[in-house]
Amino acid sequence: MMMNNFFLPNGMGAVEAEYHEFPLEEYNSNPFIQALPPLIDKQTIIKKLMSPISYKEEERNMDSAYRLHLIHRLYKLFQPLPIHLSIWNTIHTLIYQGYIARNPFDKDYRRYINKTGKQIINRTFDINSRADFRTTANSATLIGYSGMGKTTTVGRVISNIPQIVVHNYYNYQHFNQIQLTHLTLQTPHNSSLKSLTLQFFMKIDELLGTNTFQKQVSRNLSTDAMLPLMGQVALNVGIGMLIIDEIQHLQNRGVQQMMNYFVTLMNSFGVPILFVGTPASYSVFQNEFRISRRVSGNGEIIWNNMENDKEFYFFLESIWRYQWNQKYVPLTKDLVDIFYEQTQGVSDLIVKLFVNVQEMCITNGKEEFTVDMIKRCAENQFRLMKPMLDAIRSKNIYKMAQFEDLRKIEYTSDIQISKPSKERIEVIQSKTKVVKEATKKITVHKKRNVKRVVDNGDDDIRVLLKISGDTTPYQLLVEKDYIDNMALWMEGEGK
Repeated sequence: MMMNNFFLPNGMGAVEAEYHEFPLEEYNSNPFIQALPPLIDKQTIIKKLMSPISYKEEERNMDSAYRLHLIHRLYKLFQPLPIHLSIWNTIHTLIYQGYIARNPFDKDYRRYINKTGKQIINRTFDINSRADFRTTANSATLIGYSGMGKTTTVGRVISNIPQIVVHNYYNYQHFNQIQLTHLTLQTPHNSSLKSLTLQFFMKIDELLGTNTFQKQVSRNLSTDAMLPLMGQVALNVGIGMLIIDEIQHLQNRGVQQMMNYFVTLMNSFGVPILFVGTPASYSVFQNEFRISRRVSGNGEIIWNNMENDKEFYFFLESIWRYQWNQKYVPLTKDLVDIFYEQTQGVSDLIVKLFVNVQEMCITNGKEEFTVDMIKRCAENQFRLMKPMLDAIRSKNIYKMAQFEDLRKIEYTSDIQISKPSKERIEVIQSKTKVVKEATKKITVHKKRNVKRVVDNGDDDIRVLLKISGDTTPYQLLVEKDYIDNMALWMEGEGK
């Protein structure tokens, strides 16, 4: 059946809840789960994700002025790869599993919501206390190179899940509830937890037409007071999953506080979280075992650049048919190799290079590109990215570590090992420099072989002892009044 779409009073689109029966027992008897789309197989997922673009062979004969615009259709193309299926399954698992413990028709869960709500109103809720609630919420991380399409892929996946679902009746019972299946937040550049909280309230108000943000700002509450309110709103609107994008913006001073709250959101309020970021964010999760254990609860998806293998060939082949030059150029091994050499398997750069080389051919009237033209085009268009591409091309971890977004994460014996961070390399280099300088000073000192000359005064004990001759040290010290003559003390005691 087709979903009944309508608009909320604020103009946002929503759907009326339709309940599906699942073969999994734990997914039934819960309106939050049953209102979600049915799970689908791999082939259907690929069809859902795929976004082909319009193309007709006769368009290659159009005037160049129009073809220069037609080639920009390539930016809208989305070709599913195996990693996209992993992201799809991870997101759906997070949302569906996270709702299991949050069944609004479960008496224990309703009791917990009421109890927590009263504590928040009375300001007795302790965010660090152990919640009397067994959550099924989990988290996952998506870490990958800039330009691989992390945010775009997450957006395409969640676009297949209605964001706002309105419930009216469930099993012939009144059930007036708005369900927000997912919400995306951007990590503040200053790692401010208050900024993240206010962003949360603003997004909720934008989607649902509420005035939560205005109320919280007018009350001028502290961050600690606002955090429980954020959790309460998450409970009230049945948030299925929080997506925290650009997590690499977290700075050292804000990591601990923000991560602690994310853990609390999962434990106390049952909200699953997907963290999305570049390799620079990997060290954020490795700093503390407790955080690492929680954020990798539903797995880690590591998205490095493509190797020059079957996957890269498949991706390039999928866009190759979209040529608007008058002379069609077949895909050869030389062309595959030059495209990899100039893009290093970064999805965004592959598409941009393919667009730009076609634009060059149309503009100069040659209407056919060659290996040399591709190389020249890349040199002109990717001039700013040359240091980064050279670092990837070198496969030198120290060069790549200069650009945090390019730090490659490898798998070794099923253990994920991160390459040394830029900070770590700087520490090592600094220590090496200190050792070298110290060694150099020692060497110079030995070469000079300069003896130290100390000018001691006449009353220096060391000088007196050297010139004492036959006089014993004791007699010398007595004569010079450094110590008392003990014989006089003995005679005094005899008297």
